[in-house]
Amino acid sequence: MVVSSQTTLQNSSHIFKTCNIPVIDMLDPQAKFHITKACQEFGFLKVVNHGIPNETMTNLEGDAAKFFNLPQCEKNKVCPANPFGYGNKRIGSNGDVGWVEYLLFTTNSEIVSEKSVSIPGNSQLFWSSLNEYVTAVRNMACLVLEKIADGLTIEPKNVLSRLLRDQKSDSCFRLNYYPPCTELEALSGGNGNLIGFGEHTDPQVISVIRSNNTTGLQISLRDGTWVSVPPDQYSFFIIVGDSLQVMTNGRFRGVKHRVLANSIKARLSMIYFGGPPLNEKIAPLSSLMEEGEESLYKEFTWHEYKKSAYKTRLSDHRLGLFEKKIEVS
Repeated sequence: MVVSSQTTLQNSSHIFKTCNIPVIDMLDPQAKFHITKACQEFGFLKVVNHGIPNETMTNLEGDAAKFFNLPQCEKNKVCPANPFGYGNKRIGSNGDVGWVEYLLFTTNSEIVSEKSVSIPGNSQLFWSSLNEYVTAVRNMACLVLEKIADGLTIEPKNVLSRLLRDQKSDSCFRLNYYPPCTELEALSGGNGNLIGFGEHTDPQVISVIRSNNTTGLQISLRDGTWVSVPPDQYSFFIIVGDSLQVMTNGRFRGVKHRVLANSIKARLSMIYFGGPPLNEKIAPLSSLMEEGEESLYKEFTWHEYKKSAYKTRLSDHRLGLFEKKIEVS
């Protein structure tokens, strides 16, 4: 099922349009085909009837909001992001900055480790909410990947989802908090647009985003036009990652996305990044390749790509180093 949205959103002097973002009902018998089409055309989609209880989402949102509303001196006691921990405005180590605070955690197939980041307050309740959420979202991400394999008629059905279920899966989870910016006009140079998180693609296989009912997320269409994504606190947004783009030999395309700051309301996003094991070889799936089809990418391990990607700026074309130079006669 695809729901059309043509609303125009105005942000100061700039106007951004929403587009026909695919909305997929996970209970639809044809969902596998709709998901596959959305990944091919947008690299982005929204899923409804996903089966995750609202309570699982709101419990973590509430616990995260309590943390980000703590005095700055308390938040600073959490280990600084290197890469896991608490970060404020500085994103990574290559000069990227944004109007954002965040907590970044590593995960495995079972649990987010309490030893990875020390959280002040009722940490037991926080970790319980976090692990319940991550487990539920990972299961949903695996279901989406299995529907993709089914839609592409590739075998085995778990050829993609196994990467996330593997005990050595290099997945991570991020809580992004974008506080309201009362000085938006001044800090944005008068154009009304202050970057909360700069444009980028996600290097992993798949990303699953859920946020509170606040605008800010935008995706870039194939022609470079930025469109705003209407918020929906009850649904999830799926983003194709660079690794899935390679494994489908470019049939799917990772979508560039960014977040703009809001002058009135805080935005809280919860993102699960489904990554493969570090030693997993990333290459086009042989069961998908047609006879005579050439790979567009050099084979690499997830560790090699991750190491390369995190040496770049957010907006860099990270896959460029791994693309083959195909000569056309």
